[in-house]
Amino acid sequence: MKLTTTSINRAVQGQLLSENEVTVTGVEFDSRKIKPGDLFVPLKGEHDGHTFIDQAIENGAVATFWGLASETAPTAIAAIAVDDTLQALQALASYYLLEENPGVVAITGSNGKTTTKDMTAAVLAQRYKTHKTQGNYNNDIGLPYTILHMPEGTEKLILEMGMDHAGEIEILSELAQPDVAAITLIGEAHIENLGSREGIADAKMEITHGLVDDGLLVIPANEPLLAERSRNLSQTVETFGLGEGDLAARIVSETKTATTFEVDGQEYTIPVPGKYNVTNALIALAVGRWFELTTAELVAGLKTVELTKNRTEWLKAKNGAEILSDVYNANPTAMGLVLDTFAKLPTDGRRFAVLADMLELGPDSGALHAQMADHLNANDFAGVYLYGSEMEHLALALANRYPELNVQHYKKDEKPQMIAAIKAELRPEDSIVLKGSNGMKLDEVITALQID
Repeated sequence: MKLTTTSINRAVQGQLLSENEVTVTGVEFDSRKIKPGDLFVPLKGEHDGHTFIDQAIENGAVATFWGLASETAPTAIAAIAVDDTLQALQALASYYLLEENPGVVAITGSNGKTTTKDMTAAVLAQRYKTHKTQGNYNNDIGLPYTILHMPEGTEKLILEMGMDHAGEIEILSELAQPDVAAITLIGEAHIENLGSREGIADAKMEITHGLVDDGLLVIPANEPLLAERSRNLSQTVETFGLGEGDLAARIVSETKTATTFEVDGQEYTIPVPGKYNVTNALIALAVGRWFELTTAELVAGLKTVELTKNRTEWLKAKNGAEILSDVYNANPTAMGLVLDTFAKLPTDGRRFAVLADMLELGPDSGALHAQMADHLNANDFAGVYLYGSEMEHLALALANRYPELNVQHYKKDEKPQMIAAIKAELRPEDSIVLKGSNGMKLDEVITALQID
């Protein structure tokens, strides 16, 4: 990135408070990450970023947005007065996106966004210079930050779009103006805020609000809520699924570390287990085809994908037991899919599950947790460890349905006791899967199993 303060000021419609022209080579809102040449964006959150301006200057910031009309801006660096620093960040991202003009792919959904992003990036990277959302930078701050960290010469930009409430994805889509938009699935995530699956579908479809007129929307073939809402779109709509849709996949083989599937007579392999990961891969195929990649490029891209940490990741406990980590987030659809996959994978020993509360499920939370009993039984699992207040509903359901299954429930302040119980039970030849909402911090359990 190389932008002058004059061009930045024009992009954000601010007021340049310094007469000296300065060239900006990066953008940061965290003063601790500032490097020489950066623009500092002081955001207002739990702490007002303006209070960290001295640290930003000390670390090498050459310019800053300034949103405090009541206080004098610093004179040690170029300052641009703006009404709202977040809106200025977003406006600057929009400007930089127009300057670089890459093809933009936007991905949302109740589950699988990050995995689909990783797969899509791996496919497009076979031909194009690509950049993708890092980590979970998928909101009104993270998305413009991702755009502004896009290297010069980027040809394809893959953006993950997250949400908690209605209206959030519309803002992101209008900012990004995607050429391709994809929805992985409609589950129950954030149903507490959106009221129903219909409400979730409406919110996810906001991704089309910025979709270019000649763009592509990719949606699951088995979701009537999305089919209904996309029927009158002017853009191209393609569907995907297992055995159905425009891209219909057939599973050929599945192991702990790979899944092979076939589409239109061509086989593809992804380095992860699970039918749900095949559907994510189908989106990547749809995007790759849209951008005219060859079959060889599509095959190579999917075969070499590297997933973001804690998404369907195989690890080893210190005693040698195999750990399937999928602890970044959870909703009933995703948890059921992971459990179904894990139950079918071969193991030299016993299978165990560690499940934590799924958050933001609203008034039906208890019933939705209890429904996970459909994916657990004594034939497939030697034991189930449940963590959190909502998981008590599943504990009761399992006790009624499978009284012979070893089920242990722990309250939120009993994580150390749960870890101790798992360690005492787990043998080197066993396998264990962990799934729960990020706020339940099951990654701490994984770390404990790995270090001692």
